[in-house]
Amino acid sequence: MLDLKEIRKDPEEIKRKLSRRNPDLTILIDEIVTLDKEHRKELQRKEELESERNQLSKLVGTKKSKGEDAEEEITKLNSIKISLKAIVDLEPELFEKQSKILESIPNLPDDTIPDGENEEANLEVFNSGKPKEFNFSVKDHDEIGRELGIFDFERGVKISKSRFTLTTGLAARLERALINFMLDKAASNGYLEVSPPVIVNSNALYGTGQLPKFAEDLFKIEGSDLYLIPTAEVPLTNVYNDEILEVDNLPIKLCAATPCFRSEAGSASKD
Repeated sequence: MLDLKEIRKDPEEIKRKLSRRNPDLTILIDEIVTLDKEHRKELQRKEELESERNQLSKLVGTKKSKGEDAEEEITKLNSIKISLKAIVDLEPELFEKQSKILESIPNLPDDTIPDGENEEANLEVFNSGKPKEFNFSVKDHDEIGRELGIFDFERGVKISKSRFTLTTGLAARLERALINFMLDKAASNGYLEVSPPVIVNSNALYGTGQLPKFAEDLFKIEGSDLYLIPTAEVPLTNVYNDEILEVDNLPIKLCAATPCFRSEAGSASKD
């Protein structure tokens, strides 16, 4: 989420950067700036009313102690209380509107990233090795799996739905071996292996940018604020959420292997 202070400091620069992603996004900056001004205006008005209330309260106390009439001041105090309540009631609404807009604004592109309409505009920074050449017709992994009898697509669909597969025998062992290899390799490079919960709250998903943008891809547990994780990144990134860490303990390197639950509802490459 973009920092409101940075937007406030130079909204035109933020709009310039956002327009590189999508010109239509700049309207969100105008909206958040307008809301921010309204919010700060209400806060200033609240401070002025509180100051006036405090002065009047002292005056009422002084007049009453002297036996003088303070009806006019009391009337003003009651009016100020009503105005303050209106501002206090409005604050959550303004804050919620601001939050929703900020949540929908994507990250700013780095100035070094080239513009382009599609992936053809991507620049190759470096490459390593040479593509291997084969003297036979190369097969897709799913075709090889069928021929070896280690991928069972039909039964995967039968017990679940389309796009689900059973891996059996060598394929299941290979999957397990690759997971172990990854975790052992990471551990040998100083990473701490973690077995995190695969159910997290919405705060964890907002913190990693999954919400609100990828809401349709997530599996929500009905009647709760809990979701199945779309990637191990979500719980791992939130392990130290809202904690202040000692510099001497950094960097903290964590790794995990978890199931990942994504409907891929908005994915163009789900096949």
